[in-house]
Amino acid sequence: MSNQDFVRQLGKEHNLGKGANWWQRLHIDYVMLLFLVLLAVSGLFVLYSATGKDMDVIIRQSIYLLISFCVMLIIAQIPPRLLMIWSNWFYLVGVALLVAVLLHGIESKGAQRWIQLPGFRFQPSEIIKLVMPIVVATYLAKRALPPSVKNVVITLAIIGVPVLLIAKQPDLGTSLLIGASGFFALLLAGLRKRLIFSTILLAIPAVLVMWKYLMHDYQKQRVLTFLNPESDPWGAGWNIIQSTIAIGSGGLYGKGWMQGTQSHLDFLPESHTDFIIAVLAEEFGLLGCLLLLAIYALIIGRGIFITLNAQTLFGRLLAGSITLTFFVYVFVNIGMVSGILPVVGVPLPMVSRGGTSLVTLMAGFGMLMAIHSDRSYIRSG
Repeated sequence: MSNQDFVRQLGKEHNLGKGANWWQRLHIDYVMLLFLVLLAVSGLFVLYSATGKDMDVIIRQSIYLLISFCVMLIIAQIPPRLLMIWSNWFYLVGVALLVAVLLHGIESKGAQRWIQLPGFRFQPSEIIKLVMPIVVATYLAKRALPPSVKNVVITLAIIGVPVLLIAKQPDLGTSLLIGASGFFALLLAGLRKRLIFSTILLAIPAVLVMWKYLMHDYQKQRVLTFLNPESDPWGAGWNIIQSTIAIGSGGLYGKGWMQGTQSHLDFLPESHTDFIIAVLAEEFGLLGCLLLLAIYALIIGRGIFITLNAQTLFGRLLAGSITLTFFVYVFVNIGMVSGILPVVGVPLPMVSRGGTSLVTLMAGFGMLMAIHSDRSYIRSG
């Protein structure tokens, strides 16, 4: 069978047939879509206040949301097994782009993370966010589980190359999150307890090496500030102190929409990006935060449902990795804003202002929907 015939056969298997409903024919999980739309609308609502009624920002964010949902729909049409076939090429291209960033990338604000193309620029690390779980899930799905020591070492090497390249840019936050996405697939593959403990023990000297040779002074300062933000209240500790003041001042019900003082009086930095949850907490209080967390929990719960019902090992590993990575993004952002984690520059998914990260995130949900709508899954339902 030629490659074209094989791809055509995969497309036929991904087609759900005459008995499928409208959502199934579009390969869309309408439950997940409902939760995502609800989150997107809530995000625009908060962003409008965080930007001081800046409609230009809201319009741009709305356009990014529209593009992102279209990307999700397109990715959902790709049969999961095609992702396995193309995974090696995805990885090679992604690593090549990361090397190109170090050699010829565009520098901005002390970081060299972008590649300039005619008319626009982009961050290759955003592509790796999608590639990493695909590659690791593909490698492990083709081998006996639980993975042997050899396969664990190879998997860690696959993860380590792009992680080190991204940390070199420097973008420590993104590199750690991408490393986590690959490790989640490894963990879901049934990693033995002794190997888990061994990996944790190996991580200790790796952290020490990272602290001494890879981390820049400003990154070290973030960690030290996290441990004691009051040590530099007018400098590095300003962000954490002001965000915790905003969160605490909201109380149970909040001050009301557009009534926050920390953000509107410019005490709170990056109020429309990394620290936007502090705006929500100040204006809508604990109840508003719990409502947003409930939406995130519904999305994560639906992702877990898709993971458990996936009919292939590759589908389970990929869906589980994407879902857990989404959880980590939410946890890290809220953790750093509330002062329980160091500030690493991670936006709050679908609430913070941003375009590229939003498209990448929705592409991941497109993969989840492709796994959910796979023909074998529909038959079993």
